[in-house]
Amino acid sequence: MAERPAGADLTRHLVLANEYKQPIPLGMRARSRRLGVVGVAAVLVFIAAGLVFLALRQNANLFYTPTKLAEIGGPTPGLAGKVGGFVEIGSLAYTGPTEISFRVVDNTSAIAVVFDGIAPDLFQEGAGVVANGVFDAEGVFVADQLLAKHDENYVPRELADIEGPAG
Repeated sequence: MAERPAGADLTRHLVLANEYKQPIPLGMRARSRRLGVVGVAAVLVFIAAGLVFLALRQNANLFYTPTKLAEIGGPTPGLAGKVGGFVEIGSLAYTGPTEISFRVVDNTSAIAVVFDGIAPDLFQEGAGVVANGVFDAEGVFVADQLLAKHDENYVPRELADIEGPAG
């Protein structure tokens, strides 16, 4: 039997591929390449989604009611967020030229809040309030911003099921 030259099979294959106008395979079939590209794209999408989720989770500014804080074991020093409820009647005290201390209550619990700044015009005892700030080591919420309800009918959806204080 006569020996074939080294490139004879490849030459025959190239001739057949060109006759039928088909692409010359270069190691992977088109279906395998497509599947590989789709797999890599899916992995990249999952990684991107995970990074976005972690970034949003770390920057979340949560709204806490006094009862919710009691359920999770009390305030953690350094915990930043928002505390909302109603200003307890009789708890509002001006301790300095611009420093205000008061208690935020809901149906069952209360949180002491200190704010240094100019309070909104609608801020008063018995009114709904959302304070933005951080808890100190004693469990007092040190607010850097106060938000008061803007009219008689406004109640944040987180406080919709809480009754306001009597009075």
